Amino acid sequence: MQEIQLGDITVEVTQKDIKNVHLSVYPPFGQVKIAAPERMDLDTIRIYAISKLTWIRKQQAKIKSQKREAPREYLTKESHYYFGKRYLLKVIEHNASPIVKLKHNTIELCIRAETNTEKRKEILEEWYRAQLKLKIPELISKWENVMGVEVADFGIKKMKTKWGTCNIEAKRVWLNLELAKKPVSCLEYIIIHEMTHLLERNHNTRFVALMNSFLPNWKEVKEELNRLPVSHTEWGY
Repeated sequence: MQEIQLGDITVEVTQKDIKNVHLSVYPPFGQVKIAAPERMDLDTIRIYAISKLTWIRKQQAKIKSQKREAPREYLTKESHYYFGKRYLLKVIEHNASPIVKLKHNTIELCIRAETNTEKRKEILEEWYRAQLKLKIPELISKWENVMGVEVADFGIKKMKTKWGTCNIEAKRVWLNLELAKKPVSCLEYIIIHEMTHLLERNHNTRFVALMNSFLPNWKEVKEELNRLPVSHTEWGY
């Protein structure tokens, strides 16, 4: 790994067997990384980074200004969110396999007495994943009919810098697990965004026009999603 210094910004450079340059800005502190093709020399990478300085600073400002949730301990009366609504966690000890139950204003976490914090987190995350797996297919099906495209598959995973991605060749949509905590309108917006890439690969004027036709208020939903607190994570590099 090499580093490029651009004033007060340090850019970590990794060269790999890839075709294109990939620039990313990572939370929580706005760390900048570039993955570049092995054939590209460092001066060319530096020029590329300089050309993206305005974008880098904008992303860093967005990351640093975004609210973050307090660290979760998975204890009774702790706040947790499910599709945009706040619930209080209720931990119930029982001598059986873990179960998560959604009640009127609570999420019941039924676990063995010796279950530690990390395991509690894992159980709740798997419940979130299961809920998304129930919700996503109906939204994809709805928009396949509207947009005239077909999604071959979808997946859910933790992502540090994106709410979703689309593998255009495989027609596979990936969605961030954190979307289970956000309003359904935000989940739907991300699904539409990624499905639009099946019609237009790039974020160009055609892409924007398509988004405007499918979801006229998408910019407002995007702003809402980016205003909502993101989960506290012990980021490691």
